Amino acid sequence: MNGQGSAIAFEQVGLTTPDGRVILDHVDLKVSSGSTTALLGRSGSGKTTLLRMVNRLIEPTTGRVMVAAKSTTDWDPISLRRSIGYVIQETGLFPHFDAARNIGAVLEIEGRPKQEIAERARQLFPQVGLDYATFARRLPYQLSGGQRQRIGLARALAAEPKLLLMDEPFGALDPLTRAEMQDMMRELLGRLHMTVVLVTHDLNEALYLASHIVLLEGGKIVAHLPAKEFLGSQIPAVQNYVRAVHRGSECPAS
Repeated sequence: MNGQGSAIAFEQVGLTTPDGRVILDHVDLKVSSGSTTALLGRSGSGKTTLLRMVNRLIEPTTGRVMVAAKSTTDWDPISLRRSIGYVIQETGLFPHFDAARNIGAVLEIEGRPKQEIAERARQLFPQVGLDYATFARRLPYQLSGGQRQRIGLARALAAEPKLLLMDEPFGALDPLTRAEMQDMMRELLGRLHMTVVLVTHDLNEALYLASHIVLLEGGKIVAHLPAKEFLGSQIPAVQNYVRAVHRGSECPAS
């Protein structure tokens, strides 16, 4: 398998802990440029581990991960991470920075001119559905969970990365706020044409946001399908997952 032509390629990737526990087992996966791929599966299936290998927060014990046709081990880790947007559930905002400075933090670290940083932050507020005048000077504790997540997303987009990693970004939000964030994200991705890898437990979220869905089970890929084919798949592992998610909506037998 060759990483050429893919934004990301996992080539026979494995991860085994020092005590012999297998976390990932011979994972082969290509993520096409401009696609949104959801990594789906139960807790402990290896989703987040696989995601964190892309920005080299975790390194495989076997195989290799290719980003832009270059092995992550050949990248400078700092350069690699700065080239990738990363959004997590907890947002990781700096508590003593206001919203505008949080958005510009990566550009500030890169030493960009202050005027450029300020202008980029101003551009991003409306892109994530927030009014600049209202929110720019608020500290994270003055923001709701959904607003913090929007600022975290804007920060991830500030340096205009071609690749965006999202690890359960909306998992801590209430259902209504989560739906609003999904709507905003879907519209944003439609405009930006980025390559996105999204870790989620939420099947409906994966179907709504992703072009492709990868189902992991016990550290292995058991399905990799276009999102529109997922619900109708005859793969037993997919059928079991769909059945488990949708069982609450089934009508009881009369």
